[in-house]
Amino acid sequence: MPGIYVHVPFCKSKCTYCDFASYPREIGKAEAYFACLYKEMKGRSETLKNVTFDTIYFGGGTPSYVDPKFIYGAMKQISKLFSVKPNAEVTLEVNPGTITEEKLKVYKMAGINRFSIGLQTANDESLRSLNRIHTKKEFEDALELLSDYNLSVDVMIGLPNESEVDVKNSIDLATSKKGVNHISLYALKSEDGTPMYTKYLNGELPSEDEVADIYDFSVNYLKQKGYNRYEVSNFSKDGYRSKHNLNYWKRGEYIGFGVGASSFIDGRRFTNTEKIDEYVHCILNNKVAEVFSEVVENDDAKGEYVMLALRTSDGINLADYKKTFGTLFKNDFKDAINKNRPYLEVVGQNVKIKDEYLYVQNTILVDFIG
Repeated sequence: MPGIYVHVPFCKSKCTYCDFASYPREIGKAEAYFACLYKEMKGRSETLKNVTFDTIYFGGGTPSYVDPKFIYGAMKQISKLFSVKPNAEVTLEVNPGTITEEKLKVYKMAGINRFSIGLQTANDESLRSLNRIHTKKEFEDALELLSDYNLSVDVMIGLPNESEVDVKNSIDLATSKKGVNHISLYALKSEDGTPMYTKYLNGELPSEDEVADIYDFSVNYLKQKGYNRYEVSNFSKDGYRSKHNLNYWKRGEYIGFGVGASSFIDGRRFTNTEKIDEYVHCILNNKVAEVFSEVVENDDAKGEYVMLALRTSDGINLADYKKTFGTLFKNDFKDAINKNRPYLEVVGQNVKIKDEYLYVQNTILVDFIG
């Protein structure tokens, strides 16, 4: 089920933890950027004419920050150039401080049918320290405005001075409307170069053990509310798993458009430049904006398949592995399996990491991709 990803790099303010390709002072370049985005789509369309796409995802940045005409234009261009299933999952990321009823009308005309809302935390003081541009009340208003749609909400754990009660309050708020069918629960990562990294260096963030305890509490609390974990950071009600993200974890194909967007087509992974000016220059001069490209094959492809599958609650389907690579998982990864046998289990035709060890899956995966 191939997917289309569209990157919108503009935002009103950069969060203290963000290391994505997002730029709070470049909104004046939006017109030129989207014109190049539409052109990039056209340039890729011929090689993708035989592909039918199942999902479309607008990420950022803050897609809901820009004039909605650009989102409408991108959807119109996609519809004109690519084959998209009639019931495709079409997601737009939303910051509660930038969504309005007028914008929603345009999104509806564009065909957006799923929204991913960034709450992060229900604590207004923490929101300010993260440099989020919205309040708890604005999230509540956004949730009310979007309540008739299929919704996903982002919640972050591991914030400075965050308690289990704080996380419980955030989950309660995130799940307070009927339309919320999906929760993404992310542990804060203090990436080098971000303001949050300074807090990490100063010892102002919770320890790994403290975050792990809060994660375990969150998993159990979300399950009580009807949200089952299907990937280490993702939870959903029955029938509402994110199709777009599942495609990534199943090592499916996808095409990315815009600054910093990555793609995986015909075994080749490639990524665009993260610089807006460089991206615009390349597209205007009829060049691709790629700064990285590699063909993933043989043992690397197998390792990547295993790494992605073991992040999920389903794990590796042995029949699918054999069909994909023509070999047996137990033979290809004999040593890694034997070393990690206490952490793995077989459920039907699947090999998976036991539930209690899924959060620390990185320490297990290293043996499969080393």
